[in-house]
Amino acid sequence: MKPTPVIAIFDIGKTNKKFFLFNEQYQIVMEKSVQFAEVADEDGFPCDDVQQLAIWVKQTIYAAIAIDAFDVRAINFSAYGASFVHINDKGETVTPLYNYLKPYPAQLQDTFYKTYGGELNLSVATASPVLGNLNSGMQLYRIKYEQSEVFAQIQYSLHLPQFISYLITGKMYAEITSIGCHTGLWDFTKKQYHEWVYTEELDEKFPPVLRSDTTVDINLQNKKIKAGIGLHDSSAALIPYLTCFSEPFILLSTGTWCISMNPFNEESLTAAELQQDCLCYMEYHRRPVKAARLFAGNEHEQQVKILAAHFKVSVDDYQQVVFAASLFKKITERNETSDTETGLYASAFTKRQITDFVSYEEAYHQLIYDIICQQKKSTSLIFSATKITRVFVDGGFAKNPVYMHMLAAAFPSMEVFAASVSQATSIGAALAIHAHWNSHPVPGDMVALKYYTLTK
Repeated sequence: MKPTPVIAIFDIGKTNKKFFLFNEQYQIVMEKSVQFAEVADEDGFPCDDVQQLAIWVKQTIYAAIAIDAFDVRAINFSAYGASFVHINDKGETVTPLYNYLKPYPAQLQDTFYKTYGGELNLSVATASPVLGNLNSGMQLYRIKYEQSEVFAQIQYSLHLPQFISYLITGKMYAEITSIGCHTGLWDFTKKQYHEWVYTEELDEKFPPVLRSDTTVDINLQNKKIKAGIGLHDSSAALIPYLTCFSEPFILLSTGTWCISMNPFNEESLTAAELQQDCLCYMEYHRRPVKAARLFAGNEHEQQVKILAAHFKVSVDDYQQVVFAASLFKKITERNETSDTETGLYASAFTKRQITDFVSYEEAYHQLIYDIICQQKKSTSLIFSATKITRVFVDGGFAKNPVYMHMLAAAFPSMEVFAASVSQATSIGAALAIHAHWNSHPVPGDMVALKYYTLTK
């Protein structure tokens, strides 16, 4: 039987490291997932084991190529951001894969921002809120001033997606979706590295920046393969939507954080937007994506535990709650306002008395209503002059009919859809280099949609 043409994708998350083979219709024909125990850096802080990761990546791709049923024609990579792997002139790693959650030295951070014009000016220019190690440029700055001998050994610093690519290709490149995601490195106005990067001579530690859809020709086990240079996972997850839909839309990705993304808002990030937890990152065509974050998934998780304890039901009973128009009408007709002084991180529900509700269903409807009021504020921050006609919701809340009906009511002039893409990040990484390996058109049904209105 003729082997099936496939593309291999590595999707490296903080918890799960995944590997897929997709056929030309972007259906999964093979899937593997592993988890590795963390190791500690020199300060005892937990971090990913970069050596074990490297071994697994190489072993996995060689094993896949050896399977006679598949013809591996291309390979690409996605991985979490805000993480550098530092390589010396022998191609060896010279530091651990530092954890972006590791606390940043306050004095060093203060010195940095005082030197380069203050937090606000630098944050606006780089579209990066002050996030410590989550601003990956600060990680390299820290090494320069706290580990000067290590800094001198570094030939190139690679963001994690490009490091995974390097493991297979042996070639070192930089790529814009990794550089342009709250790293503090990229000047969104000048469309180049920020001035501080050149002043600190960090640009010398970065390889050439290539287009996100670039491939290089490699030879693995006597087989010619087109290899991509990797993408940041959040940017990769947006690609299926950008590929399948041409009309302007907002993608609301829901989980612990609910992140609203507008790929059609090209207006510069303002200081006021930054202060309300907005940021920008680059999508793979080098266009900025304005995004706003809300900690709504976390609030939902905490509040359903409180509701379950009070009403003596299971903590996951909310999954059985159906949208009740009568309860929604009752809530909206109350004289109470859903405004809150706790900002965009918590809803008005945190100040309500559970004893005011006669049933679990009523209390849960109120919780979602209050969260939606906050979500409307957050999502509205990224509206632009470009008229948005659709909102796509993916992740946990997309499966929640109470949330979806109320969100549709909050945006009555828009079409609101629950959307799902199987392994969106991996599919996105594959689609980024579609033209290099796949002669078939991109399937039009990759994104499954369910339309919501207030009454349906």
